[in-house]
Amino acid sequence: MSSNPATPAKPSMRDSLVAAAFELFLERGYEQTTVDDIVRTAGVGRRSFFRYFPSKEDVVFPDHEQSLADMTEFLAASADSDDPLVRVCEATRLVMRMYAENPTFSVQRYRLTREVTGLRTYELSVVWRYEKTLGDYLRTRYADRRDGTLRANVVAAAVVAAHNHTLRHWLRSGGEGDPLAEVDRALGFVRETLSPDAVPAGGGAAGEQEAEDVVVVITKRSTPMWRVVREVEASLGED
Repeated sequence: MSSNPATPAKPSMRDSLVAAAFELFLERGYEQTTVDDIVRTAGVGRRSFFRYFPSKEDVVFPDHEQSLADMTEFLAASADSDDPLVRVCEATRLVMRMYAENPTFSVQRYRLTREVTGLRTYELSVVWRYEKTLGDYLRTRYADRRDGTLRANVVAAAVVAAHNHTLRHWLRSGGEGDPLAEVDRALGFVRETLSPDAVPAGGGAAGEQEAEDVVVVITKRSTPMWRVVREVEASLGED
């Protein structure tokens, strides 16, 4: 009994348009490629292109809308008991996973955005949307804090910066290595630094002793400095 190997699934029209676009971008350059060129190569009409992509720039970033939607849904499903800082780190990891699923495409896009200023600007606007999504969630979770808005903005910016630092390093290496493991390390650094329970630099027992050794001396402006010093030493039991 013989069996035929399974026929590979036909790429969706959306995927075909992306593949055709990048084939032309690599062959001719981004600026020299038109939407008409893309649809001709993909074997579809212009209407089909604009059904999936509002502009030529959007075909370079075909996965970010879904990634943003996934992040928003993940954050919305957060429980009140979840640590907000941990939750946004986990949400950011979803974005890295999206890049890691197709290293070849991710590296090609990175190199293209380095060459085309307009694409770099577009990419920065996407990064801002990720940061805003995280910030909106954190502002809600920190709403009962006096410094809630500031904390939300700082945490969101730090998490995005850690993610992007790791992503750029991975893309510059040509997609070598495990970006998920690297981003976990970077986000771990953010959690250790910004966690409410984090010990300040030089903390621990010495840091706690410093906090206990704060002395307030009230004296007249005309009091000689030697007398002020003596009062401090007496308060610390060093006389």
